[in-house]
Amino acid sequence: MSIRTVTVYAASSQALNPVYVDAAARLGTVVARQGYRVVYGGGGHGLMGAMADAALTAGGQVHGIIPEFLTRVEQGHQALTSLEVVADMRTRKARMLEGSDAVIALPGGCGTFEELFEAMTLKRLGQFLGPIVLINTSEYYRKLLDFLRHSVAEHFMNQTHLDMWQTVTEPEAVPEALEQARPWSARTALESAAVHRRR
Repeated sequence: MSIRTVTVYAASSQALNPVYVDAAARLGTVVARQGYRVVYGGGGHGLMGAMADAALTAGGQVHGIIPEFLTRVEQGHQALTSLEVVADMRTRKARMLEGSDAVIALPGGCGTFEELFEAMTLKRLGQFLGPIVLINTSEYYRKLLDFLRHSVAEHFMNQTHLDMWQTVTEPEAVPEALEQARPWSARTALESAAVHRRR
């Protein structure tokens, strides 16, 4: 699969350990140098801002999408390649995935979790087929990944669903993870979407 546009989910918090900020900046540099166009939430703070700033500095194209109500709190990143203002959060999430070839999730809070789980759900149902990569900085996602495996063990998900995403510890590993992601088709998704009773 040829990757051209990546959607990046990330936190906007400005109170984070510098290790997370450093990883976000490194991701921005990596995706820009790889030639990927970046789509993200349009913010200028936290991991969002660090990723976008680094991607722009490295010559990348970065498109931000921000809901109108958030522009009353912050104007969004003003140095992006382009910034799109949309009506609400639901529209933002849909637009962020439109035309995207892959999803990359940096550490984040409930907003990032919601976006990530929506992408996973859409992939499970065959509505989004691209790779999903979690950047597990300082093992941030370890408990979440354990919980997802627990969900499979308890038969709320199929074993196949663990193939819907890849996990890396360092941003520099993202391009290889994207290129080596297991193929996912609408047929695969529909055949494994339902969890059947064990015989």
